[in-house]
Amino acid sequence: MLRISNKQARALWLHSNGLSASPTGPLDVMQMIRDLGFVQIDTIRNVTRAHHHILWSRNRNYRENMLWPLLGKHREIFEHFTHDASLIPMEFYPMWARQFRRWGERVARAPWYQSGLAQSAKQEILQRIKSEGALSTHAFDTKIEGPREMWARPPHKKALDQMWYAGELSTCFRANFIKYYNLTERVVPAHLREPTCDDRGQIDWLCQNALTRLSFGTQGEIQRFWEAMNASETRAWVAGQRDLFPVEIELADGCLYPAFGTPDIEERLAACPTPGSILRLLNPFDPAIRDRNRLKRLFGFDYVNEMFVPAAKRRWGYYVYPLLERDRFVGRVELKADRSKNFMQVTGFWPEPKVAWGPPRLRKLDSELTRFARLAGITQIDWIAQRP
Repeated sequence: MLRISNKQARALWLHSNGLSASPTGPLDVMQMIRDLGFVQIDTIRNVTRAHHHILWSRNRNYRENMLWPLLGKHREIFEHFTHDASLIPMEFYPMWARQFRRWGERVARAPWYQSGLAQSAKQEILQRIKSEGALSTHAFDTKIEGPREMWARPPHKKALDQMWYAGELSTCFRANFIKYYNLTERVVPAHLREPTCDDRGQIDWLCQNALTRLSFGTQGEIQRFWEAMNASETRAWVAGQRDLFPVEIELADGCLYPAFGTPDIEERLAACPTPGSILRLLNPFDPAIRDRNRLKRLFGFDYVNEMFVPAAKRRWGYYVYPLLERDRFVGRVELKADRSKNFMQVTGFWPEPKVAWGPPRLRKLDSELTRFARLAGITQIDWIAQRP
């Protein structure tokens, strides 16, 4: 069994995520999305929305107007659910058939969907989209049934959700982040709408491509990458593989745990570069930190997204960005921005234990904050929190 030191594991994971090389040079947005597998999208625009930040972190030449034409104009990506709403390369669409089935059936069984109004709304929605073209949820005016509880949705929204999850409708484009739905046959090219292999083949493709992007991972980490298969399906896939490379990964605390490496894991380790010295401000939804258990095991970095935690119970803040330098996390910072007033505020700063924040490291942070603010068209940065 190949033993991979913690330093090697950190470097390889960051390299696999496009976070070790200098974030400059020629820009190919589609290739970045292919390399990552998908990019999570999120409605919150704290400074910039998560999807823009994730791509910018890998190449500073990225700008916010570069993403959505790939969906609405060029049809190079489609939108659906991994662990959350995500943008996925369109060429992966045939392998997503099982995910449409799984989510379509799951939502159809959900108590919030089991409503005669939601069922009848489905037929009305389909007819209107057929005759009128792409429509957003704002084109319908059915009302919420019963008490207005958190996450309650009107019948038309329930019906739109179910058809979108099932693949009957697809995101045609987004305008000001509002989703417009259209018939899938009008959005996805015909040659991609039919699966190219059976369900077992789709599982094989999904697991293989998850491990390719992980470089090494446990059965659970392979499963969680796409969230498109369950534990027993992933277990059966692992059991049927003959070319998985058994490895032992050294954790941040020195313990070892068994995992599987790609067949070329030794070549990957030999070719893996040392992470660059730039200090990076990562988004809370960045794929490198999304699996919090993996993050803590490899880096010893305890990170929780506290957006939905009551303010009085937060350890840090509402929207907190991890700070990555070389192969370790050196702190976290909370930011707040107002584009209309041209300012970004540093409202919280927390250094990691045993990390010294002298002038050189602080200058790196100032440079990164300046670059990040520039992405949002902001030039004024104010420290509300105490500077180290």
